[in-house]
Amino acid sequence: MNITNSIISAYIDKLYKNENPQLVELREFAEKNHVPVILRDTEGLLLQLLNIKKPVHMLEIGAAVGYSASCFADGCGCRVTTIESNPEMYEGAKTNISEMGFADRVDVRFGDAREVLFQIAAENSDDPEIFDAVFIDAAKSHYREFWDLAMPLCKQDAMVICDNVLMKGMTASDEYDPGRRYKTSIRKMREFIKYITHIEYAETCVLPVGDGVSISTIDKKWYIP
Repeated sequence: MNITNSIISAYIDKLYKNENPQLVELREFAEKNHVPVILRDTEGLLLQLLNIKKPVHMLEIGAAVGYSASCFADGCGCRVTTIESNPEMYEGAKTNISEMGFADRVDVRFGDAREVLFQIAAENSDDPEIFDAVFIDAAKSHYREFWDLAMPLCKQDAMVICDNVLMKGMTASDEYDPGRRYKTSIRKMREFIKYITHIEYAETCVLPVGDGVSISTIDKKWYIP
């Protein structure tokens, strides 16, 4: 289910274009095989934001097959550190990123993101603030943990983008989950949205793009670990 009018979504999708044929092929493969990748309108929004922000080094939590990390490296030329916990997805991401020629810009890390983020912090203990953009697109019930662990690694004025925050409308209303199958994930996402929209060190907006995107700008002057 789209959270926006299906006619409008279809129209916007027709406007989508990607001039990299390898990325077009990878998207088609992912969509055909039901591999989760960012939606087309979400991709367009993120690339516009990143081209305005012009990050040097970006963190991605949730690599899947490496599509979005490759998009970021290709679309705005930044370095990307991406994390994937699924072994099959991890191997696929490494292969895809290498075959598209982005291995020199994209570092694919394997493991639970919560553990890998600790490792990255330890590797950069002298100067941990290394990322000027973060994209969170992994296990929805762990968004708060991912956010908190990524925050010490963020530079001043870093942009943090979280995908799927409206969860097909379920975050906004229980009527979209009539069987209450996802009540725990919904509760945690609602708590997360409330958290990032009320903390002093972040300015956050939530947009009904794709499956819902939150965009936050971080002011480290107000951040207390």
